[in-house]
Amino acid sequence: MKNALPCFSALAPVLLAASISSMTISAQTPSRAAASFYDLTTTFLDGKPADLGAFRGKVALVVNVASECGYTPQYEGLQQLHRELSGKGFTVLGFPSNDFGAQEPGTAEQIGAFCRLNYGVTFPMFSKLVTQPGPEQSPVYAFLGRSGKLPAWNFSKYVIGKDGRVLAFFPSEVTPDAPELRDVIARALASR
Repeated sequence: MKNALPCFSALAPVLLAASISSMTISAQTPSRAAASFYDLTTTFLDGKPADLGAFRGKVALVVNVASECGYTPQYEGLQQLHRELSGKGFTVLGFPSNDFGAQEPGTAEQIGAFCRLNYGVTFPMFSKLVTQPGPEQSPVYAFLGRSGKLPAWNFSKYVIGKDGRVLAFFPSEVTPDAPELRDVIARALASR
């Protein structure tokens, strides 16, 4: 990772204290909005259409990723988690974003090469998107934001249940091997 910028936010201490543990979320679904994460469509990193319905029935960990962040080494843990649990109905879904500190400046080709060469990423990666509210916000993060939580920095994580509901949110500081994250994933995998 060349010249990685530190992943600091003025709110990091407050966010860490306020949300280090998972939060169970129950959001009302507006009638015209997607009822499930798996009702959404987007594009893969290579530009091909991506129907998130292909992941219906799986537990997913949705992560806003960046190549030049102090949290970028979490790619290694995300890949390990994906490798370990993918045969059990689990997937990691990576959504590159340049929203925080301009830490994902690359093209789709650069992002893909970086992830493969440095971390051996095999989990699905999607086109760069905007996580924050506003006219450019991705429908994916508009849906996730209905949980009451949006990323405050890169590598924020949402656990999505088999039915496409947001089960929990974890801030950037919570690593892929954190017991609290692993516990939520294990419970979601065990559910019907």
